[in-house]
Formats: sequence, C-alpha cells, structure tokens
Amino acid sequence: MGLVAREIEARGIPTLSMSSALSITQAVNPPRAVYLDYPLGHTSGKPLDEDNQLAVMRATLEAFAQLDTPGQAQHLPFEWAADHSWKDRVMRPTESQGGDKTNQDDRVARFDTPQYQDPRDADQADPQCPSCVFLTAD
Repeated sequence: MGLVAREIEARGIPTLSMSSALSITQAVNPPRAVYLDYPLGHTSGKPLDEDNQLAVMRATLEAFAQLDTPGQAQHLPFEWAADHSWKDRVMRPTESQGGDKTNQDDRVARFDTPQYQDPRDADQADPQCPSCVFLTAD
C-alpha cells in the first residue's frame, strides 16, 4: 500500500497507511504510517471490540495530524494481549503430528467481496460511492 500511497500523494491527496507489519511498511516507505502490533488482518482493532476500534482510529487520526516528515511511522500504544504469546501461534512454525512444519494461523479467510462485521455496515455501504477517487494513468 505504500507504493499506492506515494502515487496518491503525488496527485495532492494526503495519505496515511495503517500496518501490522512494520518491516514491510518500512521497506515500501509510505509517506506516513501508523503501526499496530496486532495480528495481520486486525490493523483497525480487535474484532467486536468497538471501544478498542474507536481508540485505534482516534489515535490514527491524531497521528495523521502529527506526522509531517515523509516516511515517518508511528507505533500506536495498544496491546493485543497481556503477553506476546499470541505471536508464537502465528509467527513460528510448529511441528504437526506428521512431522511437517506448519503455522497455526488463526486469521479468517479472505474474500473478493467486502465483508462486514455488523449487518448495519453492509446496509450503509454504497456501491456507487460518490467520494471514491480512482486514479487514471497520465
């Protein structure tokens, strides 16, 4: 997304990337970013935890106003759990019963269509989005 963000910025629209993969974010060097040490796929907060999601979004918007040097990435001060044992399940391979190394990745499946946490969100989604900006080649 950092590459896309730079192209959008070049057209005069400020951007901010949200990331749960700091090393990847730093490698693509977006104009500005926030980093949340949460499992991949949970960059905007914990599922079904509205208070956490609102806090993450507020902190992200505050960072948007503060990050003024290109390439800055701010670490948001939220913790997924009291300890970091959740990383063991996702980041480190474990041996299965057959001796193969596998990851115990508990992320949800990806879909080609939008997925909504709450049915009310789907009701509010506008497929003809009047504020969406689509880039065209020059």
